[in-house]
Amino acid sequence: MRTSGSQRLALAHYGELARIGKVLASPARLQLLDLLRQGPRTVEALAAASGLSVANSSQHLQQMRAARVVAAERRGQHVEYRLAGEGVSRAFGGLRALAESLLPEMDRLRRELGALSGEERERLIARVRRGEVQLLDVRPAEEYRAGHLPGALSIPLAELRGRLAELSRGREIVAYCRGPYCDLAREAVALLRGAGLDAHHLDLGVPDLRRRLRIATAGDVHRPPRPRLRARRTTPRTRRIPG
Repeated sequence: MRTSGSQRLALAHYGELARIGKVLASPARLQLLDLLRQGPRTVEALAAASGLSVANSSQHLQQMRAARVVAAERRGQHVEYRLAGEGVSRAFGGLRALAESLLPEMDRLRRELGALSGEERERLIARVRRGEVQLLDVRPAEEYRAGHLPGALSIPLAELRGRLAELSRGREIVAYCRGPYCDLAREAVALLRGAGLDAHHLDLGVPDLRRRLRIATAGDVHRPPRPRLRARRTTPRTRRIPG
């Protein structure tokens, strides 16, 4: 069956969509994307946070850069990666929401991880919106600096036990981290409650909370633009033969 030019173009666009689908069809690459939703990171920092080797992380990141899902900039001796745009973060959130709505295994994972019910989450979000709680960001400090909720106090989980005196005992504390599948905030709440503090965890990350609360992220790092690294040439140069 012959196809017209317009039909070939329509088929070609599915091929381009498949490029994005292919790059997302990897748990390791999805984990790296979720980490980059927290802010820009070097290859070494991403490897340390994800548990992957530097070489493996670099390979995955190069594949994502080839599909233009992430961008890279050289900073001194290191290469720093960031999401190509806010649309990538929204697409990640949409993909996870779709999986949660379709796959029973996701529901089991959420229950085992102690994810909040919709009602519990909305109650906490309403209290955050009214300024009735002390927000506590327990992610690593570099993620806080890259972007956090306004008014949130930064105490990374590793430092929390030694900095309990900085928290008010007369105010409800709401801890957050990277999202529903991150256990930093849950561990923080267990520690805080053990110390006699009124604490709860909010199981959404900064990108999702920002949209739910309709606020701008505080503390975003604004850096002067630098030239992006060019993707490696995949086809050999053709040499012109004088004739």
